[in-house]
Amino acid sequence: MRFNRTLLSAALVVIALVVQVSVLARLQLPGATPDLLLLVVLALAFVYGHVSGALIGFGAGLLADLAPPADHAAGRYALVLCVIGYCAGLARPANGQLKSAFAPMAVVVAAAVGSTLLYAGVGALVNDTPARHVGLAGLMFTAALYDLLLAPFTVPLIMALARRTENDPVIDSSGGDVAAGWLSSGTGLRIGGQRGGLRVKAARNRAARAGRIKGVKRL
Repeated sequence: MRFNRTLLSAALVVIALVVQVSVLARLQLPGATPDLLLLVVLALAFVYGHVSGALIGFGAGLLADLAPPADHAAGRYALVLCVIGYCAGLARPANGQLKSAFAPMAVVVAAAVGSTLLYAGVGALVNDTPARHVGLAGLMFTAALYDLLLAPFTVPLIMALARRTENDPVIDSSGGDVAAGWLSSGTGLRIGGQRGGLRVKAARNRAARAGRIKGVKRL
C-alpha cells in the first residue's frame, strides 16, 4: 500500500478501536456490540480494493485481538476481518464512489452476519467459545441492526477521506476521477492550446489587415 493509504488506514483503525473499547463496549446494549472496526475495514476496502482490504482487515483484527479486555484467542478476529475485507473489496464500486446507498448497506448487513458466523465457526474449531447470554441468531440480528444504524454516519465519511488519498492527479497513474473527467471532456491543456492557437491566428489576421489598410493609404 502507498504511504498515504497506510497512514490514513492506521489512524482510522486506531481511532475506531479506541472508540470501540472505551465507548461502544460500555453501552451494555442487548445482544452484540456495534462493530465500528468492521465498518472502517468495509469503507476502506470499498475504496482501496480487495488486497488492501484484506491487509487492513488483518491488521485491525490483530489489534482487536491484543487490545484489552480481549477474551478470545489471538488471531481469531484477525482472520475474520481479513476475510471480510477481502470480500468487501471485491464488491468495490467503480472508482471507489457510491452510486446508491443500497449496495453498501447490503454489504454491511452481509458483513455483520458473516463476521458473526465466521467468528463463531473459528471459535468452535479452536475450542474457544465463551458463554454468551444471547444465542447465535440473536447475535446476528443485533449485529446487523447496530452496524446498519451506525453505517450511514461512518462509511461515507471514511470513504470520502480515503478517496482524497487516491485522487491526486500527479501520483495517480491508474486514471483516477480527475484524469477521467479531463479525458472525457478534453484536458485543460488541450483547450488552452486551442485557445492559444486561435489567439495567434487572430493576431496574424489583424496584422495582415493592418498591412492592407496601410498599403491602401500609401496608394
